[in-house]
Amino acid sequence: MFAPIQWQKSSYSGGGEGNDCVEVALDHPHIAVRDSKAPARAVLTFPTPAFTAFLAALRNPPGAMK
Repeated sequence: MFAPIQWQKSSYSGGGEGNDCVEVALDHPHIAVRDSKAPARAVLTFPTPAFTAFLAALRNPPGAMK
């Protein structure tokens, strides 16, 4: 059975209508990413472990003070 993807906007969305951001969704076993300003355009998908590693690198960049 097909279940529609549930998109979530970042809590860091821009002001106003909050449309200046990306949206992410779990599309098991991948993470889907799209531009909230153009949701009908292309969607990028990443294997979940790769996306998790990407987020970890954003939170703890090399050389960052701890």
